[in-house]
Amino acid sequence: MKNNLIILMSLFAFGFGFSQQQEHSFSLDEAIAFALENNRTAVNAERDIEAAKKQKWETTTIGLPQISANIDYQNFLKLPVSLLPAAAFDNRESTIQTVEDFFGLTRTSSPDPVDGFIPVQFGTKQTVNASAQLNQLIFDGSYLVGLQSAKVFLEISRNAKEKTDLEVRKNVISSYGNVLLAEESVKILEKNRETLQKNLNDTQKIFENGLNEEEDVEQLQITLAGIESNLSNTKRLRDIAYKILNIALGTDIQDKVTLTDDLVSLTTKNIDLGLMTSEFNVANNIDFRIAENNTKSEELLLKLEKSKALPTLSAFLNAGYQGNNDEFNFFSSDQQWFGSAVVGVNMSIPIFSSFGRTARTQRAKINLEKARTEQTEIEQRLKLDIDNARSQYAFSIEQYETSKKNLSLAERIENKNQTKFFEGIGSSFELRQAQTQLYGIQQEYLQAMLDVINKKAELETLLNTKN
Repeated sequence: MKNNLIILMSLFAFGFGFSQQQEHSFSLDEAIAFALENNRTAVNAERDIEAAKKQKWETTTIGLPQISANIDYQNFLKLPVSLLPAAAFDNRESTIQTVEDFFGLTRTSSPDPVDGFIPVQFGTKQTVNASAQLNQLIFDGSYLVGLQSAKVFLEISRNAKEKTDLEVRKNVISSYGNVLLAEESVKILEKNRETLQKNLNDTQKIFENGLNEEEDVEQLQITLAGIESNLSNTKRLRDIAYKILNIALGTDIQDKVTLTDDLVSLTTKNIDLGLMTSEFNVANNIDFRIAENNTKSEELLLKLEKSKALPTLSAFLNAGYQGNNDEFNFFSSDQQWFGSAVVGVNMSIPIFSSFGRTARTQRAKINLEKARTEQTEIEQRLKLDIDNARSQYAFSIEQYETSKKNLSLAERIENKNQTKFFEGIGSSFELRQAQTQLYGIQQEYLQAMLDVINKKAELETLLNTKN
């Protein structure tokens, strides 16, 4: 019974773990679209935009009416004593009684003057004050700059999202291509292993019949061992490539992903010679726009420092009620409440700051000039980068065409050497050289296809195109 329970729990755990793994099937375009919605970095960039919108509204509300309320309750465990000058009154006792009756005061236990003063206690033991205040900013230069800064910050967040999307797109293309490269490498290595294993078996039989040397068998064994080692390593790299793709897509690292595009057709699709002559407008580049944002930010910081020399003007309205009692009877209908209201305007005028504002303004000007210089530097570097990216993209296409031709030649050379070897007119060393050359060119061909895809993605990122 115990063993059955353990088996049942194990099956349940296995089934639960298996059910958590999801399966996905993507073409490259579908993978890009999925990643732009689910990639974790892209999701957080979208959240940054929403946060910037909230911050913009938060800044706007500073200049809108602000209402606050306050309730204050005080309970004097012992009322404070105030001293009235005794010399100011001719008839001390009648004066004290008059003062007490008029103000509702409580005489202290000692009515005698204290160093020429009469001690008395004002007020009641318990007091409640309830008030509300309306504040309205009328003019503040820094507030106006803050509104502009909030707009720029929102623009910065949107540009950051666009840059993130471009990077996510490029990473998905690279990851997708690496998986295809790994899959094709495994297929080629398995085919090479199968061919080599057949050659080795045939050579072994020929050797056993005394028609060739043992070295011929050993040469093929060396080549086969290298192929098997490369195959094992490539399979491990393939598993890692799938996990990297899952991270780029924003899926669980253990999810199963099926790719519907193949490396050859994807390479053909990504050969676009029109990109070599397309117009490059630096203003469309996201890095240049981010540099513009930085310059705008420094301009606003300079405006902010200048605005601090302007006066600020605000108004307020305060209204409230006060209740007094010796006992806590404030909710009684007999409780008296005394109202009050005040309206006012406040102006703050900065006059002299020991040249602190001047220093901050000058520093802001220096930072603005630095930002403008950096923007110019970025513009020049982008022009260089676009020329370099076009050159690398053109070279990758040339390499692809060359490696495709070389692959065809290497396959013919290897076939000829196989024929010569089994006909007894070629050596095993020559066959191994031809095979090694073929295997190297096969990998060059696969890498050349991947380079075409990746170099096009890099060029499109600089051009800010998403075709």
